[in-house]
This record gives sequence, C-alpha cells and structure tokens, in this order.
Amino acid sequence: MRKEDIPKVIEILKKEFPKWNAPVVHMISQHRRDPFRTLVCALLSTRTKDETTWKVCKRFFERVKSPEDLLKLSEEEIRNLIYPVGFYRVKAKQLKEIGRILVEKYKGNVPDDIKELLKLPGVGRKVANLVLSKGYGKPAIVVDVHVHRIVNRWCLVKTKTPEETERKLMEIVPKELWSDINYLLVALGQTICLPRKPKCEECPINDYCGKCI
Repeated sequence: MRKEDIPKVIEILKKEFPKWNAPVVHMISQHRRDPFRTLVCALLSTRTKDETTWKVCKRFFERVKSPEDLLKLSEEEIRNLIYPVGFYRVKAKQLKEIGRILVEKYKGNVPDDIKELLKLPGVGRKVANLVLSKGYGKPAIVVDVHVHRIVNRWCLVKTKTPEETERKLMEIVPKELWSDINYLLVALGQTICLPRKPKCEECPINDYCGKCI
C-alpha cells in the first residue's frame, strides 16, 4: 500500500465499519468524549479481550462516575467490580491510585497532555493516546496489536514494535485521519483481517493490501 492510498482506504473502511459486528463498536460507545471513562476503559482493556472489557466497563460505570467515586471504594471493592479483566488485582491498585492523583493534583480532571498522562500508574502510550483521541478529540494515533499487525501486512510500514509503528504512521498519515486509524483497523482486525486466516475475499480494501505478512 502506498501512503497516497491512505485517505481512500480510510474512506472505504468508514463506509464498511457499521456492517461489522466488532467488539470495538461497543467499546467506542463507552467513551463518548468522556476522558475519565476513556482512561478507565483503556486501562482495563490491556491484556483483556474487548468483549470482556466492554461488559466490565458497563458494570463499573454503574457504580463509578468520577475519580471522587473511586476514592470512596476500597481496593477490594474495585477488584470485584473489574473482575475478570486481565491483571485485575494490579489494575485495582492502579485505579485507586489514579483516583487519588486526579483528585489531589488535577482537581478531579484527567490531564489532556501526553506527558502528564504517562505519569499515571499503568498508563502507556496506547492508553494515553486513546484518552487524547477518544476522550478529548485531539489528533493521536493509537497503536495496538491489531494496528501494528495490519499496517505491516499492508506493507505500509515495516516495523518491529508498536512504538515504532506509531512514529512511522505519524509521518505518513494525514493528521486529520490520525484518530480514525485505531477503531477502524481494530474492527477490521477483529472481523476480517484476522491474524492467521485473514478473509481476504471479504476485505473491502483487498486491492490496496500488499499482503506482506
């Protein structure tokens, strides 16, 4: 795939996206330009299937609406709320600490600066960029396993790590399309561009794919 093809490919994926019954669709519905919800869901989603994360987030936000609410819960209560996400014990401790930091340092708000976000417990570049993109509507490229795998399969980049992929994509993808990359490619990766047996005959952008891997 050539970088010149990117706008057309994104346009095609946007049209096809509503047809796919991808778990990421439910995840997006949890964000709704709410930085706190986005932060929590993104943190819980690491090392966890999207289907599980969606169900847990839905249950979690019936009880927790703000960082202040987190402080009212014990670590054990948080553990029970977020089970069975991956590493739920560690994440419960991180969420408790995040609640404290947001209240004490940021007046209950989630920071909109990547440097500040990366200081929060358990927050890496993927989570931080999700908060900026989905929580605040700022341009940010979120690279997870799906994005990293698919853009390399397209031959759009040749990278070994998600961090390297993020840097390369920032160089070649028009800035106004940055926030579209993650949800579209995750949905594609969950339904059609599967890791081992991709359904190339069903892919709407098959003609653009370089099929490198």
